[in-house]
Amino acid sequence: MEAVQSPVVPIVADLIREIPGTISLGQGVVCYGPPEAAIRNVIAHGAELDQFYGPVEGTPELAGILACKLADENLINIGDERHLVVTAGANMGFLNALFAITDPGAEVILPTPYYFNHEMAARMLNCVPVCVPTDLNFQIDPGVIEAAITPRTAAVVTISPNNPSGAVYPEETLRAINALCRERGLYHISDEAYEYFVYDDRLHFSPASLGDSARHTISLFSLSKAYGFSSWRIGYMLIPTHLFEAVRKVQDTNLICPPLASQYAAIGALDTGRDYCDERIRQIARNRQFVIGELRKLDCVMDGVRSDGAFYVFIRLNTKLPDMEVVERLIRDFRIAVMPGSAFGMEHGCYLRISYGALDEATLEEGMQRLVSGLNAIIC
Repeated sequence: MEAVQSPVVPIVADLIREIPGTISLGQGVVCYGPPEAAIRNVIAHGAELDQFYGPVEGTPELAGILACKLADENLINIGDERHLVVTAGANMGFLNALFAITDPGAEVILPTPYYFNHEMAARMLNCVPVCVPTDLNFQIDPGVIEAAITPRTAAVVTISPNNPSGAVYPEETLRAINALCRERGLYHISDEAYEYFVYDDRLHFSPASLGDSARHTISLFSLSKAYGFSSWRIGYMLIPTHLFEAVRKVQDTNLICPPLASQYAAIGALDTGRDYCDERIRQIARNRQFVIGELRKLDCVMDGVRSDGAFYVFIRLNTKLPDMEVVERLIRDFRIAVMPGSAFGMEHGCYLRISYGALDEATLEEGMQRLVSGLNAIIC
């Protein structure tokens, strides 16, 4: 555990608390909560929230609704070769997957920048994170992935839309990686927590929709982002059937069962439907345009400014200052918080992750004014 990095979100949160009035462009949450139907459904089933545990893998009612969602929206048919497991968020799904498919010393390929909790989970299980670079647009080259495979490789991880970069991987890239995993006897862990957050002409693609993907593809989904469900902790994973017993052992040990109240809330949210999410994501899309426009005014941002998905912009700054020093100065001197790129595996160069999903328009405008002023003073 001493070798595992400390989670960056609470570290930055501690700094924010020291400086009252700080605006956060750091944490990856949305500015809205669950639909009212989520709360109503919990209240309606209040009498059923007794002292008994529910099924380890989630209630059949919620699993059935999620299966229909996967078929309609992701073009994934579960069939006999796959099993759906409701989890306490996509993070738990990832940890479940690593417990099920790795032994100590196994290698897990993570394109960089990676999601820090993925790297942390691998180290906690005595696995070896193998970090492979992406290009200047944060896109994956399947050839680079293939070159990183060794006899100890257990899985390749992709996150699309991506946290922290905002990149959306094209279908052909994900097809190539999924086929590579099939051919080499590896698992493809596809994290799709931000599946609804794509912009302009970009499209989300689920590798598990491929006809020959069932036995080696592990797909992770979440209600945290699109439905404003972060604190309710409901996600789900789609796994090969041969992994189900292993995953059930892990989840029974760590969680016993997904919280029943949260599952009822999820049923209410999903019954409300995707229109609830899309209406609010349109505002986040407007936030995106504003943030990109403001960042493009800065001469010290290298490699351009882009964000095709999720609600992040990941920038490289023309400075030799450590990223954490820049983060601390922005908070202390300008009362604006962002996340350091080193937490996402970017050890060379000064990178910052900026989140534009959590603020209303007025607060975001004030926050970006502080950020641009701060970077101009510190670096530009």
